[in-house]
Amino acid sequence: MSDPQDVSEDMSLKDAPGLVGYIKEKQREAEDGRQVHEERWLKAYKNFRGIYDSTTQYTTKEKSKVFIKITKTKVLAAYGQIVDILFANKKFPITVEPTPVPEGIAEFAHMVTPLDQAVPADPYGFKGDGRELPPGGLEANANNLDYLGGLSSKFEGAPIAEGKARMGEPQISPAQEAALRMEKVIHDQLMGSNAISTLRNAIFESALLGTGIIKGPFTHTKTVHKWESVEGEGKIYTPYARDIPKIESVSCWDLYPDPLATNVDDCDYIIQRHKMNRAQLRHLMDMPMFNPDAIREVLEGGGNYQDKYYESVIRDEEQVQTGSADRYEVLEYWGCMDSTFLEQVGVDTSDVDDLGQVQVNIWICGGQVLRAVVNPFVPMRMPYQIFPYEISPYQIWGIGIPENMEDAQMLMNGHVRMAIDNLSLAGNMVFDVDETSLVPGQNYDIFPGKIFRRQSGVTGTAVNGIKFPNTAGENIQMYDKARQLADEETGIPSIMHGQTGVTGTGRTAAGLSMLLGSAGLSIKTVIKNLDDYLLKPLGEALFQWNMQFNNEQPDIVGDLEIKPKGVSSVMQKEVRSQRLTALLQTVANPMLAPFIKIPNLIKELAISQDIDPDSLVNDINQAQIYAEMLKGIMQNVQPEQQPESGSPQTISPGGQQPTGMGAPQQTAAGPSPTDITGTGNGTIGTGGVPTAGESQFAGNAPQFEE
Repeated sequence: MSDPQDVSEDMSLKDAPGLVGYIKEKQREAEDGRQVHEERWLKAYKNFRGIYDSTTQYTTKEKSKVFIKITKTKVLAAYGQIVDILFANKKFPITVEPTPVPEGIAEFAHMVTPLDQAVPADPYGFKGDGRELPPGGLEANANNLDYLGGLSSKFEGAPIAEGKARMGEPQISPAQEAALRMEKVIHDQLMGSNAISTLRNAIFESALLGTGIIKGPFTHTKTVHKWESVEGEGKIYTPYARDIPKIESVSCWDLYPDPLATNVDDCDYIIQRHKMNRAQLRHLMDMPMFNPDAIREVLEGGGNYQDKYYESVIRDEEQVQTGSADRYEVLEYWGCMDSTFLEQVGVDTSDVDDLGQVQVNIWICGGQVLRAVVNPFVPMRMPYQIFPYEISPYQIWGIGIPENMEDAQMLMNGHVRMAIDNLSLAGNMVFDVDETSLVPGQNYDIFPGKIFRRQSGVTGTAVNGIKFPNTAGENIQMYDKARQLADEETGIPSIMHGQTGVTGTGRTAAGLSMLLGSAGLSIKTVIKNLDDYLLKPLGEALFQWNMQFNNEQPDIVGDLEIKPKGVSSVMQKEVRSQRLTALLQTVANPMLAPFIKIPNLIKELAISQDIDPDSLVNDINQAQIYAEMLKGIMQNVQPEQQPESGSPQTISPGGQQPTGMGAPQQTAAGPSPTDITGTGNGTIGTGGVPTAGESQFAGNAPQFEE
């Protein structure tokens, strides 16, 4: 993280135990508030792993302990579908667009043409361009390039003026250009920090436990590999360091938010619990604003980490560990504190005036304050994005798939166990033995070739085989009903994760389409939650990071807004692509083409098909160059396409020459030499009509022979 303002000149605070005690108390408060949710998470995890809870009671007659892992199948199916929707093209579903009225950057600009020289420039702008001269204001400079967002350097040598283009002039949107550059920078930063893998981990936990958590972005120093050509030495490897934003995934088990909050913005504080080894704790000495002396004292004191009651389960350990000699519990606090209390413990808050409340970031371990700084972000925000799989309206934690199908999973397990126990009886014989008919002292074990000795003179069957009825079919029917219930409770039909032998409505194409459509509605709801609670806040945090810390690319700043495209990628991509293609075909009419922004149309079409528009669409200078090249090529090809003298012209069925955008423009056929109508076979002109002075001109004076 970039060096924030230090609020403690002397990191050995005067009353550190008081500050440590305050944070410890907040952690206990948050831990008590989420205890009920921990029980839900444990059940969800056990159902996912196929582990029976310790509270499960078996009857004495039950022998089977089988666990049907349908919960695992549903979780993986939902997770796979969400990841496929969001990252199918290995791009982030986040776009950057200018606000409707962008501030600090021109909304429109245009290339200066002779038309601009013919019309005097208006120094006061024009109505609607956002640059009206206020009452009493000084004269505005219409050619101020500060509003052009770096376009002057991009179009070097081409004069650019602010304002809307007049008819026939190429028009540029500096705000849109800045938005596209910002979007490209954000995507590059996310790809460079391996953010897709991080988001996958959080999305999986949201499907499993109901909530996913992303932390960041924080400044991360990345080594960029570079080779430079040096004269006489060839290429030399010269790597350099570059600061990029990086995000990380945080487990629900390690986060303790304000128990009274329903979202991140409502949180008064958030505490993250770290489990660090000695190397990780020692690494904090090299991080900005950490107190090396305090860290060294903690290391000398030894490990202090105590396992929670649930950790043995999630680590698949049989015995609970009470402690660890080489692990340290580090608490990271983000939230508000009373400025008076902070001043009492040695934190300087003179530069902060926020009604007595200061938002801080404090790290503690082993009774020591490792770091104490004012929240470095502008504007101040909690660096966490907590997003639910399914919204629970009255709490910050969401609801996952295992919780929704908990009863169905229990029913499936119970009926399968009964079916297996019944089959073990129905598939074997049970014997009724009359001991009075047999010689005493015999072994009653039954095997092929077994001989029983009977008492002499006793009649009747001494050993009778009894076959129990097979009732497994009824239990399997109930199992199928429970599985259908799981489909309805989760919104994920079994057909989506490979079930064969679909019956009922799903046997027809229309019915199968209806099932998949219903499943799509459930996934769309989840994607919408990701848009609102993850993608949009994360995109805004990345935008703010670039505005605050990215000084290498000043041409990306502007009045921009983040728009998540998770839902639109599901619902609108196909429809939008089809509509744009139809519009492109419509503007092929040369009468309509001048009124359409063709480059923007092509860019939108490329975006709808997951193609980078910058790699496909030329800018104005490149377009002019290619236009001249095509013009020269068409001039060279056109003579070869001219029909031979006397050869008939090809006419369309409607009797007209073929026209349209991109169609070769052919000169209309001249009139027939015998045509004296002047129409030229439908072409307006004089054709072969005699003119004055010619022998066949009707207006000549009559000539009489002598």
